[in-house]
Amino acid sequence: MPHTPLPPRNRANAKSMRKAMTDAELKLWHELRAHRLMGLGFRRQFPIADYIVDFACPDKKLVVEVDGSQHADANTGDEARTKRLEQDGWTILRFWPSCASGMTTSFATSTMSANIL
Repeated sequence: MPHTPLPPRNRANAKSMRKAMTDAELKLWHELRAHRLMGLGFRRQFPIADYIVDFACPDKKLVVEVDGSQHADANTGDEARTKRLEQDGWTILRFWPSCASGMTTSFATSTMSANIL
C-alpha cells in the first residue's frame, strides 16, 4: 500500500493529543513503548485514515484504544470508526481506563496473544 501523506491538521491533532494523554493512556504507553510487549512496535496517537487511534502496531495492524466516559454514549461514532478500521484490516482492542491503569505486561501479553497471534 503506497504511503499517503497526512493533512497537516491531522498531524497537528495527533501531536497535541500525544502531549495531553490521560493517566490511563500514559500507564498503558509505558507497557507498550520501546517494544516492551512481545517485541511489538507501537505508536501512540497514531493517525489512520481520518481517525487518530490511541495506540497502533502497524506491523500487526493492531489498534489499542482506551475508552473513557465519552465512549459510554452510543453516539460517539465508535461503531463507524471501528467498522472502517476493520475494513482496512485493523484489529481493535478496547480497554476501560480502570483496566488499562492496572494493566501489567503479562495481562497485556495474554490478551493480545489470544486476539492477534
